[in-house]
Amino acid sequence: MTELIPAPRGAVAGAGEVRLTRHSRIYADSATEGVGRWLGAVLRQATGLPLREGREPDDAEGGIRLRLAPGLGPEEYRLVSDGSGVLVEGGSAAGVFWGAQTLRQLLGPDAYRRAPLDRDRAWSVPHLTIEDAPRFRWRGLMLDVARHFMPKEGVLRYLDLMAAHKLNVFHFHLTDDQGWRIEIERHPRLTEIGSWRARTKTGHRASPLWEDKPHGGYYTRDDIREIVAYAAERHITVVPEIDVPGHSQAAIAAYPELGNTDVIDTTSLSVWDTWGINPNVLAPTDNTLRFYEGVFEEVLELFPSEFIHVGGDECPKDQWRRSETAQARIRELGLADEDELQSWFIKHFDAWLSARGRRLIGWDEILEGGLAEGAAVSSWRGYAGGVAAARAGHDVVMCPEQQVYLDHRQDPGPEEPVPIGWVRTLEDVYRFEPVPPELTPEEARHVLGTQANLWTEVMEDHARVDYQAFPRLAAFAEVAWSALPAPAERDFAGFRRRMAAHYGRLDALGVAYRPPAGPLPWQRRPGVLGRPIDGPPPHR
Repeated sequence: MTELIPAPRGAVAGAGEVRLTRHSRIYADSATEGVGRWLGAVLRQATGLPLREGREPDDAEGGIRLRLAPGLGPEEYRLVSDGSGVLVEGGSAAGVFWGAQTLRQLLGPDAYRRAPLDRDRAWSVPHLTIEDAPRFRWRGLMLDVARHFMPKEGVLRYLDLMAAHKLNVFHFHLTDDQGWRIEIERHPRLTEIGSWRARTKTGHRASPLWEDKPHGGYYTRDDIREIVAYAAERHITVVPEIDVPGHSQAAIAAYPELGNTDVIDTTSLSVWDTWGINPNVLAPTDNTLRFYEGVFEEVLELFPSEFIHVGGDECPKDQWRRSETAQARIRELGLADEDELQSWFIKHFDAWLSARGRRLIGWDEILEGGLAEGAAVSSWRGYAGGVAAARAGHDVVMCPEQQVYLDHRQDPGPEEPVPIGWVRTLEDVYRFEPVPPELTPEEARHVLGTQANLWTEVMEDHARVDYQAFPRLAAFAEVAWSALPAPAERDFAGFRRRMAAHYGRLDALGVAYRPPAGPLPWQRRPGVLGRPIDGPPPHR
């Protein structure tokens, strides 16, 4: 009971246990049948027990009942294991699902396997009562599939890993300079040309090493539908990101007219093969607006999420300063400078999305030049952007790079593979506090939640993504879910003790996490240049 991650709000131990046998059933009604199907599927494959489904409880031993309880909040749940079996109830199907995730943890690490190790073993749940609810409504993970493509099966796997940790927002970073990963029917060259690059920089952009073979891939519209549906079955919302007006060289390579053609020869551009901030940005023309409206129309068809992420970060203004077309637009609109031109660009899509019942969210640079009313902010450059946005009445997702960029290195040791950024240990992540203390209670209500980000410039496959994500994502999940004390007062020793059991779950799930003692020989990348930053990260 003490080994649960994230830690529940309250748990009371009883005496005895519920044993699951070949006679045990899972009972779900019409409101919880989806959870019942999921729970039955994962437990049948792990235990080998039939766990037949039923609607009305009978006298079968060790039954599991799933039902709604009107007095509970939407994601709140209560789990009671006693002489009558196991009862999981929630304020909605989502609450019941999170309770079912806790039940799976209580059954032990082997409950995460895809086939039973021993068909004769006993499966039991201790008698107890758990009452639990999340701290934040937005408990997110951002996965960058633009820099290194992750095939669909890998994405589905990460949705399962998120669900196991009670994370509920998947921020899907689909486009960037290095690749366009989503099929858009009306603009086929975005994937024909923009989804692959001829070679790839190995390591940091200053590295002399290259992988001299094409890299690419994209998700078809049906792939996206499958990913969104798979996530929905796990009560995860998928928030797509289509980056504008910077981070757009893959799109410009496919459609050169999208770039600043009066400044550079955009027909000479290809999908970018290295890392960093790219100077080639979208032209602020009506043609560009109409093009991306077409892109977003198809995106809205595929993603039912309230929020649509438009990026808006790291957009150099040099080409706009040199472009007569951009300068003419500044004069035409009566804008003060290029920052206000970017603000105009973002506000256009804010109004466009709002008219279709959606909300725009972008990185905190969208604050520069004025932020559209109703837009939300992903605060990544520290806390300052989130503080400014919340004080101005905008909703905020806190994801400061100094705290929860999981591509940053986990240890200062020389064996850390391709070391990027500041050292962010498991304990550092566990002591991260998403709500800045300088916010008033009214301002703090604008903090929707928090998100960990995985940028994949130096993560060439899912094993490298696993290494950077885990075990730190487990610590982050507890920060996002549990009502923890102030950072300095958190019981990291207790968390580390619970992690000792949680590593067994990760092993059963096949997660290539960083071991506590350091990287295994095959997890190292000797001789590949990184970009470590010495000293503690600034707290701002």
